[in-house]
Amino acid sequence: MKNIYSGVLLCMVALLGSCDDYLDTLPDNRTEIDTEDKVGQLLVSAYSSKNPNMLFEMASDNTDNMANNYLTYDKFQMQAYQWDDITEVSDDETPQSLWEGYYTALSTANIALDAIVELGNTSTLQAEKGEALMCRAYADFMLANIFCDAYSELTASSKLGLPYPTEPETTVSPLYERSTLAELYSKINADIEEALPLIDDASYSVPSYHFNKKAAYAFAARFNLYYQKYDKAIAYATKALGESPASVLRDWYSWNQLSQNSQIRPNAYVDSDVQANFLLQSVYSLWGAIGGNYSTGNRYAHGSYISNNETIGASGPWGQNKSVLYYSAFSNSSLPKIIIRKIGYYFEYTDYSSGIGNAHSVYSVFNAEETLLCRSEAYALKKEYTKAVGDINTLLSAFSSINGITLDEIKAYYSAIDYYTPTSPTVKKKFNTDFTIEVETQEPLLQCILQLRRLITLHEGLRWQDLKRYGIVIYRRTMNANMKVGEVTDSLVVNDPRRAIQLPQDVITAGITANPR
Repeated sequence: MKNIYSGVLLCMVALLGSCDDYLDTLPDNRTEIDTEDKVGQLLVSAYSSKNPNMLFEMASDNTDNMANNYLTYDKFQMQAYQWDDITEVSDDETPQSLWEGYYTALSTANIALDAIVELGNTSTLQAEKGEALMCRAYADFMLANIFCDAYSELTASSKLGLPYPTEPETTVSPLYERSTLAELYSKINADIEEALPLIDDASYSVPSYHFNKKAAYAFAARFNLYYQKYDKAIAYATKALGESPASVLRDWYSWNQLSQNSQIRPNAYVDSDVQANFLLQSVYSLWGAIGGNYSTGNRYAHGSYISNNETIGASGPWGQNKSVLYYSAFSNSSLPKIIIRKIGYYFEYTDYSSGIGNAHSVYSVFNAEETLLCRSEAYALKKEYTKAVGDINTLLSAFSSINGITLDEIKAYYSAIDYYTPTSPTVKKKFNTDFTIEVETQEPLLQCILQLRRLITLHEGLRWQDLKRYGIVIYRRTMNANMKVGEVTDSLVVNDPRRAIQLPQDVITAGITANPR
C-alpha cells in the first residue's frame, strides 16, 4: 500500500524503474480485499505515517533563530523556519513527504470503501465504513491545514482548496484539479457526518490508535471550530468529553513529578492507558530529537526569550506560570532550548551494526485538554462567556494549583498589558480577523484561551493553525549572545501568501495549481 499515492504524484521512477514496468507489476489491490477481516486490516494503513508537527513548530512563533553559535540540522529546517518554499524532499517532515503520506492514507481509505461496497455494504462492515470515512476526512483536513489558508466564511469560496478523491485510482497519474476551500471543507464535513454514527469502539483491539468514538467526536469538534460552526463544535466536544470533563483530563500533577531524563515523561504522556489520549499516532519523525533534549538542530528552537516572555515562564491571569502550572520545563546550560518533555525520540534499527534505521515519535493527536479548549473557544465566539470560563477552570483544576479565575480577572489581566511586539514581547497578540471580536470582554477571553492552547499544545504543531485563524503576525528574530533580540529579520503578516505552504514541486509539475507567491 505504500506505493499507492494520489494520482497527482509523478511516477516514482528512481525507486520502481519505468512507469510501464510499475504498471506491469502493480497488482490491483482491490481484488485482494475480499473478506471483511481484510478490510479492517487494510485500514491500519489509512492513518498517515507522517505528521507536520515539526514543520508547523518551525514556522510558528514558538521558534527563534539562536544564531551562529548553533547548527541547523539541515536545509529543510532552515527553509521551514524562514517560510521559504521548501525544496528538500528526503526528510519525513517535508511537504513532499506529508503530501505523499496523507494522500496514501486517503487512497487506502478509498480502497477500503470500495471493498465494502463490493462485499455488499453489510451491517457487519459499518464500523469499518465509519473508520474509512473518518480517515479520509482527516487526511484531507490535515492537507488543508498544511497547504491552504485558514477557513473563513467570507473568503472560502475564493480560496484554493485541494483535490478530494473519493474513488480508488486505476491509473498512476489521473489529473485532479484544486477545488475551492469552501468545497473542500464541505466534502470533509460530509464524510465526518456520515462517519460519526458508524464508529464502534468494539471493532478495535487498541482503540487509542484508531478513530474511536471520543477521537472521532474530538476531530469533529476541532474541524467545526476551524469551520466556524460553533454550535456543532460545542456539541461534538461535549460528546467527546462526556458529562464530567474533569474526570477525563490527564493527571498533570503526577506527570509533572516524573523524571525528565530518558523517555520517561514522553512515554507517560502518550501512554495508551491515559484516558485523556483520545487518538495516538506513531510516525516517522526526527522531531523528538530536534525539538527534544538533544543538541540536534539547535539553531532554530524554542529558547529562553520566548519561554520567559510568552510561554512556559510567562504569566497569565492565573498567576506566574512556573509557580502554579504543572508544566515544568527541561533546560540545560549547553542547549539553547527550553522544552516540555512530551515528544519522545525512538530509533528503530534496520541495520544495527551500520547504525542505520528510522526515527519515530508518538503524538497525542486528539486529547481531552485540547478538546476542552476547542469547546471553550467556541463558547467565547458565541459570547457564552460563563460557559467558556467554566471550561477554562475545569482545565486549570487539573493543570494548576489554583482554584480558578473569574471573567473579571481575565478582563483585567489582558486589558492591563500591551500588545506584543517582537522586541517587547507579551502574551497578548493582536488579532486581525475578518469577523468582529468584541473588545471589552470577548477579546480578553479569547486571548486567555489562545494562551492556554499555546501552552497545552506546545511542540505539537497546533499553534500554527491558531496563528492563521486569528491573523496573528509572526516575526523572525535572531538572538544575540545574551539570548536577547539582536535583529528582527522578517514578518509574516495577515495576508502573506506564505501562510499556505507551497505544494511539492513535482505535484506542481504534474499540473496541480501552485499556491500564490
